[in-house]
Amino acid sequence: MIKLSVVIPSFNEEKNLKKGVLEEINNYLQVSKISYEVIIVDDGSFDLSVEIVKEFILKNRNFKLIQNKHGGKAIAVMTGMLKSQGEIVLFTDMDQATPINQLDKFLPKFSAKGGSASGWDIVIGSRQGRRGAPIIRKISAWGFSFLRRIILGLPFKDTQCGFKAFNKKSIEKIIPRIKSEWGVLHSKGGAVNAGFDVELLYLAKKYGFKIAEVGVEWNYVDTERVQVIKDALAAIYDMLRIRINDFKGKY
Repeated sequence: MIKLSVVIPSFNEEKNLKKGVLEEINNYLQVSKISYEVIIVDDGSFDLSVEIVKEFILKNRNFKLIQNKHGGKAIAVMTGMLKSQGEIVLFTDMDQATPINQLDKFLPKFSAKGGSASGWDIVIGSRQGRRGAPIIRKISAWGFSFLRRIILGLPFKDTQCGFKAFNKKSIEKIIPRIKSEWGVLHSKGGAVNAGFDVELLYLAKKYGFKIAEVGVEWNYVDTERVQVIKDALAAIYDMLRIRINDFKGKY
């Protein structure tokens, strides 16, 4: 039985891959002494990402590659989560803005000794201060947080950190309910699908899963996939869609 699955969505990540992020992740996991797999889900990249990942996999048997057609981050993450075999499944970004070593703070939470009588079902990262981020992104994050509380009543400080871990029970309950909502792109280029994280946590709370929010290190990484205005409007649309779906009994 595999203890940990790490799911990494990838869309045109040649630059980050050449920095050696996969080596860093592999080195950390090897030292951790737990059984693991790393599932890289390529989201229809058209640079050298796939070639670089394939070459890495030849020498590292715990790494796997799934190739999707381009459909956005949400469907890439869900594809990896549903294919995973680990008792605990973490999804993290290829740029490693939140470094893999923050997993040290997560794993204990899934046991009864981690602060809950039977262990937490879901552990999410919460970025502290967002040092280095442009002011427009900080303002956008504040506005998103305000609307998230008003529209959906979610109590978390940070729903958008791309560093979240789930046990199998929560994945099997939540992902099939929302998978059909994602995968259709309405514009060209990358799609960060900010509403995806919100929908995950909204349903997790609705279904009574225990969620722990843990402070994590975070380093600003400039990426053209984050388009503040477009992503903010899409996220607001998704929050309203989630509320309407719940009202109609779709969940």
